[in-house]
Amino acid sequence: MAWFLGLGIAGVVLLALSFVLDGVLEGLLDGVAVVDGLLDGLLSLPVIAGFLSMFGFSGAIVMGATGLGPVGATVIGVPAGVLTGWFAYRLSRALIRDSSGAAPRDADLIGASGSVVTAIPAEGYGEVLVHVAGQPRKFAAKSSVAVTRGVDVWVEQALSQSAVSVRPVER
Repeated sequence: MAWFLGLGIAGVVLLALSFVLDGVLEGLLDGVAVVDGLLDGLLSLPVIAGFLSMFGFSGAIVMGATGLGPVGATVIGVPAGVLTGWFAYRLSRALIRDSSGAAPRDADLIGASGSVVTAIPAEGYGEVLVHVAGQPRKFAAKSSVAVTRGVDVWVEQALSQSAVSVRPVER
């Protein structure tokens, strides 16, 4: 029973190390036993840790509760470990494929409101503070008319990654 408890504890320690050493095992095992992506992700640290800890703890429980011995504990522990490893694999794949955090694009700037931080001359650039995706961002800004500091503006066009064309808000 001590061996199974030791394996369970080693799995928990390995899981804790997977948070600290993120991606190290994947780098060490890169290309090992992976044929055209067949086992891609199955040799990750969380999957191995989940298998090892569930195998160890379920084996220890079986030995302590039923007295089946090491063979019976292994027969129960291996499927439990495989199921836990599979669950860890599926969970990690779902988290990696989450695409809800798409970065804002230039088209998302058009129509955004902001305020002038540095006055914009009729021919030249000033600065505006625009809220994009809930975050304030400062852009170089130009306008067809002169705009003083503190005036509310709307973005008409994204000129580049760091520059926009704006117009004052008429109230």
